[in-house]
This record gives sequence, structure tokens and C-alpha cells, in this order.
Amino acid sequence: MRISRRSFLHSSAAAGLGAGVAACAGAPSAQSTTERSGAPRRMTDGIVPISDDERKARIERARRLMAENRLDAIYLEGGSSMFYFTGVRWGLSERPFVGVIPSKGDLAWVCPGFEEARARELVKGNADVRVWQEDDSPYRLVAQILKDRGATGRVGVEERLRFFIFDGVRKEAPSIEYASADPVTAGCRMIKSPAEIALMQRANDQTIAAYKVGLSSLRAGMTQGDLRDIILAAFRDVGATGGNVSVSFGEYSAFPHGSITPQNLKEGDVVQIDGGCNVDGYQSDITRTAVFGKPTTRQIDVWNLEQRAQAAAFAAAKPGVPCEAVDTAARKVITDAGFGPGYKVPGLPHRTGHGIGLDGHEWTNFVKGNTTPLQPGMCFSDEPMIAIYGEFGIRLEDCLYITDSGARFFTQPSPAIDQPFA
Repeated sequence: MRISRRSFLHSSAAAGLGAGVAACAGAPSAQSTTERSGAPRRMTDGIVPISDDERKARIERARRLMAENRLDAIYLEGGSSMFYFTGVRWGLSERPFVGVIPSKGDLAWVCPGFEEARARELVKGNADVRVWQEDDSPYRLVAQILKDRGATGRVGVEERLRFFIFDGVRKEAPSIEYASADPVTAGCRMIKSPAEIALMQRANDQTIAAYKVGLSSLRAGMTQGDLRDIILAAFRDVGATGGNVSVSFGEYSAFPHGSITPQNLKEGDVVQIDGGCNVDGYQSDITRTAVFGKPTTRQIDVWNLEQRAQAAAFAAAKPGVPCEAVDTAARKVITDAGFGPGYKVPGLPHRTGHGIGLDGHEWTNFVKGNTTPLQPGMCFSDEPMIAIYGEFGIRLEDCLYITDSGARFFTQPSPAIDQPFA
């Protein structure tokens, strides 16, 4: 969909709030997307969640990695890794709910007694669920499971397991050697299956649809909150879950994660939106940067430089290439233009990209010093921002995945400063 600068981003100070919206032909107004007939269509048909068979295959791969890393078991609590391996979603509280994945034998669970019925609904089948009452020790139950499964040597601790749980188990089983479970959890989760790629694709598609509504609704005087609310409503309209977005105008677009300073949109401001949603837990992360009104030569030049840096990162992302080479490729474009060097601003103040999947930021990263070789199935953001404090910032962010032949984008990058969407 090609949108001209005038029809998409230009707004006149004389225009009223209802009519002074920079929009393409047929675009929705700035009112809530849930209140208008032109709301975007829902994008939920055909979503296929991860199957039980795929989760079983993940556990078998985890067991192979445990053997390679001399781990008798790993244990974890509610969060993305528990969901990845078991499909169980469980919120965190002061009451431990713990899953144990042994290298041999069945999985086992430790659960608050009054939550047993709910836990058995989630874990399914005739699972080994051991309950503790309010005056019992859940840590003693975890230690007993480890003993019962023969996990008495070396046990992996999932990185997000809270310290008080680790400490409690360690006191109950002090003879065990505890190690990081990252070789298992990251070793499995870094490589996405076709089913995971498909879910991430849908999340990215939903995000672009919501962003189109937001950027077609710009009007002079609106706040970051106004634009954020429009985009969040659009996320709901397309059926996205967990939608979130950060909005920055003008000089505050140079802040990589936004500013708390109240902002009102005015002619000539850079507009930056950064966020995403999830489908069956799988995340998107997209940034679009444009200008409200006519961009200056300076804005165009920096935007085009950012575009070249993002393209250089994409071109460098090939199987077998170390992750740091992708950062080097993008950063060279920016430093060759006189910015930086390194993380200095004006310039690129952060890594070029991060891993993404069930977590918005997960293993591994496009960053100097990371020699991890790229493999098919790995997914990353590609976002080499140029921050110029006191003026503006330009970030173009699209996520990619590695294939046998190279990288592929989930979403098409912005073609031009006045054309945010391909």
C-alpha cells in the first residue's frame, strides 16, 4: 500500500480534531477503533497452537541436552520456559509452583494444596503432582522428587527461578551440585520450529495492522497516550493478545525506550512507535518511525542512513555467521557516516538486535563479543537505532528468522520516511 507524504502524514494547524488527521483514502478516524465501522478485521482465523506432540519432542530434546551437559534434571517455575515445555501457564506468587523435568522418568510437579484441582486440569493425565499445605515445606517436596528421579548429582536451575525457591531447595538437598539450566532451555528455545515461526508471523501481521491504524490517525496536539490508546484499541480489534506499544514524539524519539515527559504532537515532529503483541505466547516487536508533516533534509538523511544500517544487518545474517558480525555490519554503516563510534551518541547506543520468541527479549543477541553461530530457526530483531539527543531518534525495527539460505523478515521494512509500510 503506497501512501504519499501529503496524504499520510501531513496535517494542517487549521484542521479540526475530527478532520485534521493525516490519513490515506478510506483510513479510519482518530476515535476508538472499537467505536467505528471501519475497524480493522480480526486476524485470528487459522491460528494453530503448539501441539502436544511438539511439546513432547521438546522434552526429549531437553533430555538429550541434559545428557550432553551432565545434568540429571532441571527445575523451573511458572513462566515462558514452563509454558514452552509443558503448555502450563502459572502466575508467580509467594507460593511455589514448581515443575521438574528429569533426564529419566516422568515429569513431576509441586503445587500448593488448595490449587491441586486447577493444577491437575493444566498438567493433564495421571501426572505426579505433589501438594504442600500452608504449614509444609514445598522445597522438601522438590528435593524428594529429585531423589526419586535419581537426580542426586548435578541439577540445572532455570534462569528465572526466584532465589528464595532455589535457596529453599538447596537447603533441603545440599549435596546436589546446582548449575545453570541455560544449555538446556536456551539450547531448545533458540531454534524455532515451523509452528513457532507461523505463530510469530501472525503476531507480526497483527502488529503491522494496528500500527497502520495508529499512524493514519495522527493529529496536531495529540499526546503519546492518545496515539498509544488508538493502537491498543486496534490490537484488540484484530484479536491480538498482550498488545503493548511505546510512543515518542520529536526530540524524545531519541530516547531508546521513550520518555516520561508529556508530549503533544506538532508539525515536523518525528513520530516513533515501538511494541508488539503475542499469539499463543509468541511475540512480535516492531518499530516504525515517520514524520508528522514535511520532513527536513536532516531527518530524511538520518532516516535513510538508518535504513541502510538495518539492511546491512539483514544482509549479514546468514547461517554459520557469528552473531556479532551482524552488529558489526550495521554499526559500520553508522560510524562510517560520522556517528559513534561504539555506543557513543549521536549514534547507535545499543546492540543491533535481540533474540525473540516466547519472550520479547530472549537468547541470543546481535552484539559485539557474541560468537554464537547463526542457525536456521533462530529469530531476532533488526533495529540499529540512531539516537541524536536534543533533535530526534530514528529506529527501524523488523524481526527476522534464519533459514538455510539466509535471513527472512517477518515484516517488510519501511521503504521511505513518508512510507512507513511496504
